[in-house]
Amino acid sequence: MTTTQTSRSARRGKEAVEHPAQEARAKADAGSGWYAWLARGGLVAKGVSFGIVGILAVGVAADSGGRATSRQGALQALAQHTWGTVLLVLLAIGFAGYAIWRFVQAFAEREDEGGENRTLKSWGKRAGYIGRGLIYAGLTFTTAKILLGSGGQQSQTEHAHKTTAALLGWPGGRWIVGIAGLCIIGVGLWNFYRGITKKFEDKWRTGEMSKPERAWGGRAGVAGHLARSVVFTLIGVFVAKAAIDYNPKNAIGLDGALQKLADASYGPYLLGLTAAGLLCYALFCLVDARYRDVSTEPRRTRAVRRA
Repeated sequence: MTTTQTSRSARRGKEAVEHPAQEARAKADAGSGWYAWLARGGLVAKGVSFGIVGILAVGVAADSGGRATSRQGALQALAQHTWGTVLLVLLAIGFAGYAIWRFVQAFAEREDEGGENRTLKSWGKRAGYIGRGLIYAGLTFTTAKILLGSGGQQSQTEHAHKTTAALLGWPGGRWIVGIAGLCIIGVGLWNFYRGITKKFEDKWRTGEMSKPERAWGGRAGVAGHLARSVVFTLIGVFVAKAAIDYNPKNAIGLDGALQKLADASYGPYLLGLTAAGLLCYALFCLVDARYRDVSTEPRRTRAVRRA
């Protein structure tokens, strides 16, 4: 083979590799095709999982027996029903889609020209996308284990105890656990901020929404984010307390946070309000799945390019 032929073959091979990457970038920029299906399917699965937790928490608040549970516990509860298997399969697919969407988003997200491409804020956003992707990859794995009959019965709080105990045994483990608790509190405060400012609406294609959809979707978003704020802040406080007291049994998960509310004074009312908020968050996720602008290209850039 001549040098010219070798060069042409190399170019063709490079184009064959770059074409799928370019196509993927185009789909992400436009928020269309498989990229949009991953995002919207994942948001639906996210909403359904929070809805199940909310329904189970309502039952606890109404004193119908049982204990508050996490999303992993809710998935375990589904496995007890014949119809639950089908829903678990769909949820596993949705969780996997959400995880892949967040991973792709971390690498495909674009900023406004001349903006924050290389700033700490930009890298922080990407780290957040990867973190959410890892959470939902874990939920996918958990759901698959339950479907295969090896999910186990360990609660999220029990898992938090073991993880915290392991971390406290590391050099500087107390600091690691304490910082983790502060980060979780930060997530709670961020949800509070998003709720009261309705910042989540910035991502919506509001021109496609009717007035009732935007009004009720916004109300559900506010109530849902405030409920998440309560839950995450509680989790963070008790994780930080585990570091301060050097006691891993202080750490709690989502199920532990809801149970703390149930065991408090006026517990049924507090838990009932939080459960209603989680149900509102589930509704918000469904609205978000329908109307969210999932494109990675900034709106301002698209407007300039189209002009």
